[in-house]
Amino acid sequence: MHRFLKTALAACAFALAATPALAGNATKDEAVAMVKKGIAYIKANGTEKGYAEIDNKGGPFVDRDLYLTVYGMDGKCLAHGANAKMIGKNLMELTDVDGKYFVKERVALVQATPTGVWQDYKFTNPVSKKVEPKAMYCEKLGETAVCGGVYR
Repeated sequence: MHRFLKTALAACAFALAATPALAGNATKDEAVAMVKKGIAYIKANGTEKGYAEIDNKGGPFVDRDLYLTVYGMDGKCLAHGANAKMIGKNLMELTDVDGKYFVKERVALVQATPTGVWQDYKFTNPVSKKVEPKAMYCEKLGETAVCGGVYR
């Protein structure tokens, strides 16, 4: 029995170590890929279904600390993979801990570079629950910005 327990524990430890979803923070490449995947999904399925999937914390657009958000060009949050309380709110005047108007800046950046742009700011990591530096990648889709970021 004791040998069986040791073997079972070792197998569990190996399985956890080999599970990519538990392996640290997302990368910039993963963020870009997820934004592109989200845009493709919205184009194929429409905004209603697309935003619902982005909002789904157990869905395909949430992976570790990486999740998608969608903003209207007016700053209104249309979808949010980590915080449903943000949906429907105008976040244009939202600032990070350093006083940076990151949504306002994000919208301006996406309007200037619709094919993809990175933005740095600080935000609460949903995994660690701590405010951390974050790099957000966004692309313009119609009159929206589809974004996904990585914590550093």
